[in-house]
Amino acid sequence: MPIDVPKIDQLYQILPDEPLLMMGAGPVPIPEAVAAANGIVINHLGEAMARVIDQVKRMARYIFQTQSEWIVGVAGPGSAAMEMAVANLVWPGTRVLSICNGFFSNRLAEMAMRAGAEVEQLKITDGISADPKQVAEILDRFRPEVLTIVQGETSNTTHNHALDEIAAVAREHRCLVIVDAVCTLSTMPLKMDEWGVDAVITGGQKGLSSIPGVSLVAFSDAAWKRINARTEPMRHWTLDASLATKFWHQASYHYTAPVSGLLALHEAMRLVCEETLEHRYTRHQHCSLALQAGIEALGLKLYVQPPARLNSVLGIALPETLQPAEVCRHISHNYRVEIASSFGPHIVRIGQMGEQCRVHNLFRTLHAFGSTFKDLGVKVDVPAGMAALENRLQDLKATQP
Repeated sequence: MPIDVPKIDQLYQILPDEPLLMMGAGPVPIPEAVAAANGIVINHLGEAMARVIDQVKRMARYIFQTQSEWIVGVAGPGSAAMEMAVANLVWPGTRVLSICNGFFSNRLAEMAMRAGAEVEQLKITDGISADPKQVAEILDRFRPEVLTIVQGETSNTTHNHALDEIAAVAREHRCLVIVDAVCTLSTMPLKMDEWGVDAVITGGQKGLSSIPGVSLVAFSDAAWKRINARTEPMRHWTLDASLATKFWHQASYHYTAPVSGLLALHEAMRLVCEETLEHRYTRHQHCSLALQAGIEALGLKLYVQPPARLNSVLGIALPETLQPAEVCRHISHNYRVEIASSFGPHIVRIGQMGEQCRVHNLFRTLHAFGSTFKDLGVKVDVPAGMAALENRLQDLKATQP
């Protein structure tokens, strides 16, 4: 029996008439230069692509703050980069300490388990940063070869602010450190070489303000030495970091590269370098602090207390009378602003990464956010929130040199 030709809507019939302002936990809005680059296709093994990859690696060394040569990419989301880092450094019998603050740090632990590692998890309460002293005690007892940690746990908006101290303790125990920086790279300091981090993971779709689907991993010399010394065969062909060097270091074939995505990533990283990390960190901090002030002036409560509060994704506690999906649906349908629900806590999340951190986005988002709560029957003071946002922006601007 023949199969009928399906009737398919054109894309414009599916998408909303007015694009949503993407203010969730990612993906984020992208600059025009990134969008334009994403519409180009070139030969993935040609001379032009070799130049693009060379420049992506050079820019990555600046953004990751490393002199390591071992920058490789993967055609996949940030989770694929996580798996590349874990699967190349972990094999059956490897002892791994996973610091677990929430959903995504738990994912690193699960990846290590699936790679055959002996995993010990340090479970940390939502909204609390990992304590270097507690980590040191486990390192003394368990003697892991690899430690996994997130810099920012987006699921509950927690910042592991003592990452540099934890990495230093791990280094004293000859333990390699894998850091998930998917939502934090370029939004806050991460000094790979200075802190002694051995693998840093990021995706394009958050702080870098590129498209989803192209991710990067930076390995230290020590991590690369472990990869080269492994006797257990790497079980993932596509995610084999050694094979990835064919494309990323030899201008040769590994698999067909996501050409358009790499061109978009190149432009996104170029804009980061043009802005400079110093100015980018300041912009992110100022925008986040101003939005935090506005949210609190509305009469709402931020889920995590400083200094464990993540600047790049803010969690707002909800009254028991509201459900996260209800809030997200209302603000999207009525105000054309998209925010995120959560992976567990009774919160909604607002992103502050890359292009989200623009003053006009803050005002639109805060007004839509406050209006949504009013519409849903929660008493908030929208004028006070907007005034607090403006005042905090002005105060922070006055402190700039």
